[in-house]
Amino acid sequence: MELFDVYNLFDVVPVRAKGCRVWDDKGTEYLDLYGGHAVISVGHSHPSYLKALSEQAAKIGFYSNSVRNPLQEKLAARIGQVSGYDDYSLFLDNSGAESNENALKLASFATGRDRVVAFRKSFHGRTSGAVAATDNPAIVSPFNSHHRITFCELGDSEAVEKELAMGDVAAVIIEGIQGCGGINIPSGEFLRELSDLCKRYGAVLILDEVQSGYGRTGRFFAHQWAGIRPGIISMGKGIANGFPCGGILIAPEFQPKKGMLGTTFGGNYLACACALAVLDIIEKEGLMANALACGDYLLGELSEMAPGTHVKEVRGKGLMIGIEFDEPIDELRRRLLYDHHIFTGVAGKNIIRLLPPLCLSLQDCDRFLSVILNEVKNL
Repeated sequence: MELFDVYNLFDVVPVRAKGCRVWDDKGTEYLDLYGGHAVISVGHSHPSYLKALSEQAAKIGFYSNSVRNPLQEKLAARIGQVSGYDDYSLFLDNSGAESNENALKLASFATGRDRVVAFRKSFHGRTSGAVAATDNPAIVSPFNSHHRITFCELGDSEAVEKELAMGDVAAVIIEGIQGCGGINIPSGEFLRELSDLCKRYGAVLILDEVQSGYGRTGRFFAHQWAGIRPGIISMGKGIANGFPCGGILIAPEFQPKKGMLGTTFGGNYLACACALAVLDIIEKEGLMANALACGDYLLGELSEMAPGTHVKEVRGKGLMIGIEFDEPIDELRRRLLYDHHIFTGVAGKNIIRLLPPLCLSLQDCDRFLSVILNEVKNL
């Protein structure tokens, strides 16, 4: 049997990792500026994380959600304390896509409506409702397309209000920062307008913080820079530093009903132990402040290379950065990996995407800057 061939793979086989470093099966060391799609939040193989995982595995790894799990209760309290959403409730699942799926379902339950407003260049996952709300027809199958989704341009509050005024919109879903769409940042003013519009027309504002949350922008969630409190917040990616985990934070006005939401593996003992360790490390090591400091440094230095080069724009917040070029960057990304041993991501055909672990150092920043500045000159 062979693997179902749906990925474009680089010829690199990672076998070991620590902090912001990855080593392949030939012993080559790489600087990781992508964190496995923003999943590695506190760094590879952090000793406190490994200790929490191994100790929990020696006790109990899994039982169903038909019994109390004190680790879930502890995790809910800790997320509330660290994020500032201690009056919200938590539902745990397994991934960002599942989190968005549950958020959309909950909004529909609460409002009795079935239409969703999403945004151009959005990405919310690959499950049925989440992928329907994703602005990428290439990954939306006919089976997914029965969902009632309306796409508006990011920043166009008038278009959103026009849809909301029809009275059938259950939710408006928006990323704190669009990741796969190219690191597009909704303005604070626009997010505040969305919040007001949703309250006025009885729709639920869902903030997809799967990629932009968990301290990546210098706040626990990216939308907190705008000073808003959405109805539902979806999480995933860095919540457990590589162990599959996701969840939604739910505002207190939502009333739960037994059987409304459910999951088999969500909130299992190992996932909760890992997620608790991540929160401890973020707080103890000041990783949100570090993400903002390193991000500001990178953005400042990278922005200076735009005039007279093939760089169109550099944008981002904290350690969520996009470098947009006026030509495809496939070859540049290959050189970064194979010649300079630096992992980076991509958005579309011409945007380098940086999503490194939050423990990135200024020395790591300088290593990347020296490489990219030289490569850009030679384009």
